[in-house]
Amino acid sequence: MRFLLTSQQLDFARSLDAMLSAADTPAAIRAWAAGDAGPGRALWSRLADAGVFALGVPEEHEGMGPLPVELALSCVELGRHALPGPVVETVAAAALLARLAELGEEGPAKRLLPGIASGACLASVLWPGGGPYALDADAADVVLTVADQELRLAPGHGPVQPSADPARRLARPLPGGELLYAGPQLEDAVAYATGWARLAAAGQCLGVAEALLARTVAYVKQRTQFGAPIGSFQAVKHRLADTLIAIEFARPLLYGAALSLAPGEVAAAKVTAGEAAYGAARTALQLHGAVGYTQELDLSLWLRKARPLRDAWGSPGECRARVLAG
Repeated sequence: MRFLLTSQQLDFARSLDAMLSAADTPAAIRAWAAGDAGPGRALWSRLADAGVFALGVPEEHEGMGPLPVELALSCVELGRHALPGPVVETVAAAALLARLAELGEEGPAKRLLPGIASGACLASVLWPGGGPYALDADAADVVLTVADQELRLAPGHGPVQPSADPARRLARPLPGGELLYAGPQLEDAVAYATGWARLAAAGQCLGVAEALLARTVAYVKQRTQFGAPIGSFQAVKHRLADTLIAIEFARPLLYGAALSLAPGEVAAAKVTAGEAAYGAARTALQLHGAVGYTQELDLSLWLRKARPLRDAWGSPGECRARVLAG
């Protein structure tokens, strides 16, 4: 079977690419890393107007979804342009609340999902298996925590901790807070939301890999050595070809997983896209040489995302185990 995106889906992706290409995303990323969320929030607002954050929100809660293929397509573009902020966590929050509504608990969904769909509400989440920190808790409007079959709205957060990616700001949510829901159905909702989060993270990984490859190809065409562009050297061509193959292998797995939302297929997409991003980062760093290590180069904004995104929402080992489990 041959799977192709529709012309409408491709047009949507191109419109997001054009929008973000016209914006100064590197400046917004650096401002976010410094604790100034203003430029990043402005980008989020424009993307919300385009319907990006409504894709994972059901229509009955003022969304456009659930549309997992379009959401995956959007996350590829957001990764390609390294949009700062808790993108995956907001997707996870929307999926969690939507699932609870399906299971009969509509209160939290009615309260929070319209804001997520409109882009007015940036959300971060923290639940078992996700580590001790919530991403961008200092910039998020709500931080949802899950523990002991209780869903709570965190009352605040602790100090921001350093991260491998400066634009991924980590903080521990404070204990307690308003109780939004308690019950055994929360476990089902968390598992469902984790699948959506892995899908979104895989999309971002694929976008990061594409951006790194494109920037590296452009660089090796202009960097000369021994009187010739280094891109003409056979070893460089082989390295770039391997990176492209990894990306193109991950792409159909991503969209296949978006169609089925089967946990094993989502995990397969996550591990392949994550490894493609990490491999692209290693290739970019090697072929850029010493200049690739400098923070002043915009390339660093993508280089430092690859490994954290690869390991977020399921490390390669965890995802492979999920694939083997069926």
